[in-house]
Amino acid sequence: MNQPEINLQAVNLHYASVAFKERSLKSLLSRPFGKSGAREIKDVHALKNITLEIKGGERVGLLGHNGAGKSTFLKTVAGLYPVSSGQVNVRGQVRSLFDLSLGFEPDATGRENILYRGLLLGLTPRFMREKQAEIVEFADLREFIDYPIKTYSAGMQVRLAFAISTAVGGDILLLDEVIGAGDANFMGKARQRIAELIERAEILLLASHDFGALNSLCQRGLVFHRGEIVFDGSIPKAVVEYKKVNNIP
Repeated sequence: MNQPEINLQAVNLHYASVAFKERSLKSLLSRPFGKSGAREIKDVHALKNITLEIKGGERVGLLGHNGAGKSTFLKTVAGLYPVSSGQVNVRGQVRSLFDLSLGFEPDATGRENILYRGLLLGLTPRFMREKQAEIVEFADLREFIDYPIKTYSAGMQVRLAFAISTAVGGDILLLDEVIGAGDANFMGKARQRIAELIERAEILLLASHDFGALNSLCQRGLVFHRGEIVFDGSIPKAVVEYKKVNNIP
C-alpha cells in the first residue's frame, strides 16, 4: 500500500473579483450619480506559486494572520477549490474538519441529514446507516434527531455535524482552528475524539493561532503571508518567523 502524500507543484489560485463586488440596490442608490463611489476591485491572488511536499508521518502546523492563505490552502488540499495553475496531487483518504454547517438540508430531519452529509463526505448509505446510532448518541440529540434541522439551535447543528464528520477517520486529517462544539461536556468528548483522529491519521495539517496546540501537536511549521509560504521549518522557528513577519513582539 502506498504511503499517504501531499504534493503541490507551482500552485496558484485566484478568486474572481466579481465575488467581492457589492451588488445591493441600497449600495447602488447611495452612490453619487455619475460616480463609481469605489475603487475597482481586482482578482485576489489567494495562493502564489506554492510548491510543497508532505509525507506520511508528518504533523504540520499552518501559521499566518487571517487572510494569509491558510484556510484556502487547506481547502485546496481537500479538493474544494480548483487551482488556477500548477498541480495538486493528494494520495490517501482525506478527512476535513471545517465548514461544519456545509451540507445540511434545513427542512429534512437530523436523521435524514446524517445520510445526506455522509454522501457529501464520500461515505456510502449503508455505512451511514450502520453508524447512525453511534452518531445520534455522540451528538446527544435524543428525540430531536427526528425533528427538522431548521428547528435546531446553532449548538445542536454543530454537535450533529461534528459527530457525522468524525464518525470515520482518514489518512490525511485537515483541521482549521479548534472547533467550538457546544457545552463543556460535549467539548470534552469532542477534544477526545479529535485526539483519536490525530493519533490514527498518517498526515495532520492544523491551521491555528494557538501556539500551545501547534507546539504540542506538530513538528513542522509553514508560515503563510499574503498567499505565499515564507517559511518552512520547525514549529518553534515557525512561531518566531510568524511574529517577525507580522511585527508581533
